[in-house]
Amino acid sequence: MKVGKLGWLVAMFLSGGMAIAQGTADDYRRAYALKEKFSADKVFYSNVNPQWIEGTHQFWYVRNTPDGRLYVSVDADKKARKELFDSHRLAKALGAASGKEVKPEALALGHLSVSKGLDTLHFVFNNQRWMYASRKNQLVNEGALPLPPKQKHWMEVDDEKTASPVPSPDGKWIAFIKNQNIYVKEVATGKEKQLSLDGTLGNYYSAYIRWSPDSKKVASCKIRPVEKRYVYYVESSPADQLQPKLHKQEYAKPGDELPFKVPCIYEVESGRSIIPSTELFDRQYEVYGPEWNPDSRAVTFEYNQRGHQVYRVLELSAETGKVRPLVEETSDKYVNYTRHFRHDLKDGKQMIWMSERDNWNHLYMYNRITAQPDYQITKGEWYVREVLRVDEDNRQIYFSANGMEAGEDPYLIRYYRIGFDGKGLTCLTPEEGMHRAWFSEDMKYLVDVYSMVNKAPVAVLRSARDGKVMMPLETADITRLEAEGWNAPEVFVAKGRDGKTDMWGLIARPTNFDPNKKYPVIEYIYQGPGDQYVPKTFRPYDWNMTSLAELGFIVVMVDGMGTSFRSRAFENVCYKNLKDAGLPDHIAWMKAAARKYPYMDVDRVGIYGCSAGGQESTNAVLLYPDFYKAAYSACGCHDNRMDKIWWNELWLGYPVGDQYKEGSNVENAHLLSRPLMLVVGELDDNVDPASTMQVVNALIKANKDFELVVIPGAHHTMGEDFGEHKRYDFFVRHLMQVNPPKWDEIK
Repeated sequence: MKVGKLGWLVAMFLSGGMAIAQGTADDYRRAYALKEKFSADKVFYSNVNPQWIEGTHQFWYVRNTPDGRLYVSVDADKKARKELFDSHRLAKALGAASGKEVKPEALALGHLSVSKGLDTLHFVFNNQRWMYASRKNQLVNEGALPLPPKQKHWMEVDDEKTASPVPSPDGKWIAFIKNQNIYVKEVATGKEKQLSLDGTLGNYYSAYIRWSPDSKKVASCKIRPVEKRYVYYVESSPADQLQPKLHKQEYAKPGDELPFKVPCIYEVESGRSIIPSTELFDRQYEVYGPEWNPDSRAVTFEYNQRGHQVYRVLELSAETGKVRPLVEETSDKYVNYTRHFRHDLKDGKQMIWMSERDNWNHLYMYNRITAQPDYQITKGEWYVREVLRVDEDNRQIYFSANGMEAGEDPYLIRYYRIGFDGKGLTCLTPEEGMHRAWFSEDMKYLVDVYSMVNKAPVAVLRSARDGKVMMPLETADITRLEAEGWNAPEVFVAKGRDGKTDMWGLIARPTNFDPNKKYPVIEYIYQGPGDQYVPKTFRPYDWNMTSLAELGFIVVMVDGMGTSFRSRAFENVCYKNLKDAGLPDHIAWMKAAARKYPYMDVDRVGIYGCSAGGQESTNAVLLYPDFYKAAYSACGCHDNRMDKIWWNELWLGYPVGDQYKEGSNVENAHLLSRPLMLVVGELDDNVDPASTMQVVNALIKANKDFELVVIPGAHHTMGEDFGEHKRYDFFVRHLMQVNPPKWDEIK
């Protein structure tokens, strides 16, 4: 039966769960104040970001001390630290040169590079480039910082039509494109020679020409382009004019046609062409390469099949024109090519290859002659994250991995060394924590910075042979942060939907937390596959959780099935099933948390997110309305047919089929029965803003009540400051059943 507002309040009071002071103007003021109270400048001796000086065992970094920034250098061999320069002298010199007072403790030097002898610095200050000879105390203004070249938007596909002419290794020839074809010019005589004859506007040769090491042949891809799709945006309120502006952006979507590439080889002297059969790479998503083999007898290229169920490393013979596979990865779901790593050994006979073929991400030694793996280098129920260096001289591989240590958070990254033969596995960063390492050029030392959400950062210098600590660098001081009332979020682990697999998440509470009160719960979600998203490192202020909790909520985040770095099977739950969004795991996890912490009211759960999280939060209230009672959804890719091609075809497959339609929030909009606030930036250049507006259209047609917030001039956004306040009010109103304070009462 329905209970009126008064009855609901009485029931809450009698249950002992009445949160009388939640959602007040004071709560809002306190929530907004936390950004400053818990700012990073309240943490000292943190944020170590070492920069190794080329060709040395020295590095420099910035010490954040209570008295300001201090630039220091470290000699790893001597295990000694000193000031990189006299900050007072440099500040005085900069002040004299700029005509403004510069305080030594506030020095912030951009693009800083240091000479091998530590005596010369090049840096940027106040948008000017400077050179400082520290021993002479000589400061030279080297001019204004040049404007960076305009970068292509990341959605634009390189047509490969423009590149500088390419000289041959012996310096006798220059290769270039003219009239869509490959030409070479003899340097000594200036005489040009046309190699390819069949290039046209609709089937041209790539300007990225590769010379064979012996300077006798060139390789390039012949490209058959396609008509491109564009997305259009109206900027309603441009800063420089009254009238709106129309913007146009290249934007391929699932199912669109893609360019077709054929690697081709031409002999310079004879003009002979080697044009291969495309049988082994005829259903292209992309072809990468070609690259010449060291012996100049073949080129190697990689083929990513449309639908991502086949990935091949292929070799094209420059002698016979035949193509043969060196590596073939297949899957009945998808080959996650974003995990790609390949290293060709100098002998031309073997390569190191990364694969998830045994359900975990590992390294294999592949034989290029037999086109089979000789053996598996790394193995076990853990996950190789990144290969940092392949040291062929010493036959060692340096890499990062997670999940190797039993009994702790499986997402924590450590660094390791292992022999080419798979023996001698050595952990170089053994302490529990999320590690990040910077290695010296010769891999003799590494600087290791590690932390956890509830453990402040520590920085040390280690030996890269065995991980032994050679010198402590910094231990973060968070006493001032704690004095402001900061408390770490709780790492919480509970079983997922299968009752067996651990799900790892965070629980954030307000600073005035009272276990005798009852708190609504808000989930911040980003569950898109391809990564894991719950924070693992120390952060004084979490933009997604800290202030929202301060209003009187418990705010949570969890990585469910469908996210990465646990196992292939764990992630594959997402395949053709993005609507799943890990939500069954999230619900099981929250219910487990509420059993342990009865003050978590799982009868009042809200959810919010942006981008994939925007899609998933709307999906939650459409498909799980019994659990999720309200959703705030920003810039969601609500229908995956509307979104970018690479993201969606990898997880949902190709061709576009019912799996795209079934997960569409547009198709399911008629199911809405809970409060929903949709937010979109009118210039969103990541997710087509029409995706949100199509949900709006479907909701209107279904006669559903909802809220819409459009942010003029905004790109891909959670809602900016305006949207944040709207989000606060939305959840206070719908989860606390409280009228939010008027905006002018707060600021």
